[in-house]
Amino acid sequence: MRILGITIPEEKRIDIGLTVLYGIGRSRAVSILKEAKIEASKKPKDISIDEENKIRSVVESLTLEGDLKREVAGNVKRLKDIKAYRGVRHTRGLPVRGQRTKTNSRTRRGNVRKTMGTGRRAVEKT
Repeated sequence: MRILGITIPEEKRIDIGLTVLYGIGRSRAVSILKEAKIEASKKPKDISIDEENKIRSVVESLTLEGDLKREVAGNVKRLKDIKAYRGVRHTRGLPVRGQRTKTNSRTRRGNVRKTMGTGRRAVEKT
């Protein structure tokens, strides 16, 4: 089963398999299946062509994959261009949503481990 040029895994449940598409998470996948009136526990290999077309029509009405990625990138670029605080944080590669940076934020800053130590070595030299 292919939707938007992406193959949905055949062995996973359809509600999990739809999350392969960028922009579809678990809750959106379940709502798509409810709208198409298809059981979430079915597997893609067991779905009929008619049901597949229902899913495809619902999915194609959403903004997903390349269009969504372009939209998100455009939003971030706009924030950078107007020099908003969030845009500056994006530019510097720091957490954007108000998280602390003294500890944590390792994934956002890169795994930079700079331990402080006690400072005794500097005192001993003098």
